[in-house]
Amino acid sequence: MKIIPRKLISKIMIEVVSRQRRREMDCERWQVFGEKALTAIGKAGHDATIAFVSDRQIKILNKRFRRLSKPTDVLSFPAGDDKFTETSPPRLGDIAISVERAESQAAENGLNFEKEIAQLILHGLLHLCGYDHETDKGEMSRLELRLRGQMGMR
Repeated sequence: MKIIPRKLISKIMIEVVSRQRRREMDCERWQVFGEKALTAIGKAGHDATIAFVSDRQIKILNKRFRRLSKPTDVLSFPAGDDKFTETSPPRLGDIAISVERAESQAAENGLNFEKEIAQLILHGLLHLCGYDHETDKGEMSRLELRLRGQMGMR
């Protein structure tokens, strides 16, 4: 398991961990990308954790937290408002990304693996910021497409 410790870059803190063995992940690269994504979203000065996991691990999380007994590509766990604990910088939460789902979705959609991971990180961060594509009448999807263009992800 490779862990890149949190570090401060432009007042943004991202921790990236790989808790799967299927594929070697460049955690430092995704840490930098996550920091850029947070800046583009307008959440500079906030932190988050990104964990790359297996299908088995994400299926367990999906069942526990969403009552869906199947693997998914990305899950977001917002930190929420804790009136008793203040963190500095403000904490957005955690994201789990299935490397296996990312590989298969990239192949299905004709994308390379890195582009799929970038899209999943951006998508997960938007969820941590309170966006919900299932209830917002397309607001999150429109913002995500705009940010992809802004970040050169198209």
